[in-house]
Amino acid sequence: MDRPRILIAAGAAVLLIVGVIIVSLVYGSREREQASQQPPPTPTRTGPLALVQVPAPQAASADCATLLGKLPTTLSSGDTVLKKATLADPAPPATAAWTDEKTDPVVLRCGLDKPAELTPTTDKLRSVSGVAWLPEDGPDATTWYLADRNVYVAVTIPSTAGTGVIQGLSEVVSSTLPKKF
Repeated sequence: MDRPRILIAAGAAVLLIVGVIIVSLVYGSREREQASQQPPPTPTRTGPLALVQVPAPQAASADCATLLGKLPTTLSSGDTVLKKATLADPAPPATAAWTDEKTDPVVLRCGLDKPAELTPTTDKLRSVSGVAWLPEDGPDATTWYLADRNVYVAVTIPSTAGTGVIQGLSEVVSSTLPKKF
């Protein structure tokens, strides 16, 4: 009579162990599946921001100096606040950037040559807060070229940023640089 009880107890113990293994496999695979569906955490960028030098023959102009002196320390990008970045040496002249240290930065360059895309027949100009811009879309960003002032400015804005960036910068341009025409 003790032998059947021992077999039943042993069988119950084996079933309990098998059940625990099955439950851990099922829940463990769900957690791994959920973890694989979530994007990896975005690394934080620290330190000065390195930017490539580009030709900017008017970078030392009074207009660029005035504009750079009036740029805000922060810009709104959707729900994110971008802070003005420290640029790595040698920093390009008449350049500023803003970042949240997680996404690609917004970069402003003043004193550039006239963009080839800006012609008298250009029909792609957009007015933002009274400022004419020529947007050129790229795969990951749009570069906005200032079209109606005495100096050419380019603002490269990542695709992930909202429209607040160009609106904020347009307000500064409008109050700082006189219209060319």
